[in-house]
Amino acid sequence: MTPTIHWLGVGLSSTPGIKHLSQSTHKLVVWNRRLDKAKKMLAEANIECNLQQLDWAALTEQVNAGDILVSMLPATKHVEVAQLCLQKGAHFASSSYISPEMRALDDLAKEQGLSFINEIGLDPGIDHLFAHLLVDQFKRSGIDPADVKLFFRSYCGGFPKIANDFKYKFSWSPLGVLKALTSPAKWLENGEENTSTGPWQALKDIHISSANETFQAYPNRDSIPFISQYEFEPNWQIEEFVRGTLRLAGWSDAWQYLFDQVETLQGEQGLEKLTEISEELEQKYSYEKGEADRVVMSVELEAQQDGNTVWHQRYFMDAVGNNNGQAMARLVSLPVVLGIESVLNGEVASGVHAAPSQALIAQKWLDRLAALGQPTTLEKLV
Repeated sequence: MTPTIHWLGVGLSSTPGIKHLSQSTHKLVVWNRRLDKAKKMLAEANIECNLQQLDWAALTEQVNAGDILVSMLPATKHVEVAQLCLQKGAHFASSSYISPEMRALDDLAKEQGLSFINEIGLDPGIDHLFAHLLVDQFKRSGIDPADVKLFFRSYCGGFPKIANDFKYKFSWSPLGVLKALTSPAKWLENGEENTSTGPWQALKDIHISSANETFQAYPNRDSIPFISQYEFEPNWQIEEFVRGTLRLAGWSDAWQYLFDQVETLQGEQGLEKLTEISEELEQKYSYEKGEADRVVMSVELEAQQDGNTVWHQRYFMDAVGNNNGQAMARLVSLPVVLGIESVLNGEVASGVHAAPSQALIAQKWLDRLAALGQPTTLEKLV
């Protein structure tokens, strides 16, 4: 029986992926809780597909062994979808970070020979591909890692193509963005672990020569576990390792009044105030219909010996919205399509995984992205 792709959720970051699959030979069913909203979004994107209302009983009845469920639902729903996959013998895909609860399903997925692939969007996703390729190229460079100190920097950000006074526009819920401002971050700098509880504590200006532009950047989440995920060896001397967020120059000044409020809001009353602020921001700073966004990603690995750079490579991407949709939406959902295809082609081992670490598969994904209209650049800086 031909596997069916069940795509759950028709949000802003879903339509380019759904459109690509709807025009392929794959059997596709798209599910969304609100049919009216989904019909409107799909019609605006000129997508014709089998759309059904997301009802858990109906979904359970239609899923067969060997199918793949793609969860573009809120992150809190991913494990529930994955558990349905275990029940029905289906594979799972998501662009979200692997939660501890998802990781705990690894053995069960392996027992059934099921692939649960996660972190296959933009960030996390494409950044993982860049990182794995850089590490592979460094390992094959002939440089003795014992002789050098390493600096890894991975930054990504989305913002309007034409900057506004706020230096930002919202392509997803402002409430989620505001909550993320209070998320703790951890990274390596000068060989030591650093922590922050808000971007205002660790903000820096960085110049990216590829864009000939200076951005503001800050660490995002906990970077430390990715040292092993990116297959850095335990004996490597790592001076800097950071995964972070890019913002346009002047962003911190434009957002200072929000920093002041977010830093003091706590508890139920704090959440109510955040929700109120979020609604105001959504009205004032959402993208207009057809307005182009921009996504910049820079992932680099540098090796220094006695203070001199002896090896330095960077993957760079500067994408803008076009007739095929917003850049953010394309770069989140098209890698999901690649993950689906890799699972169906048997290229993903059973168990819970992030984006592929094998250099050959990672490069294949980048080649496919280029063929779909999104090229990336590898720069050999030294």
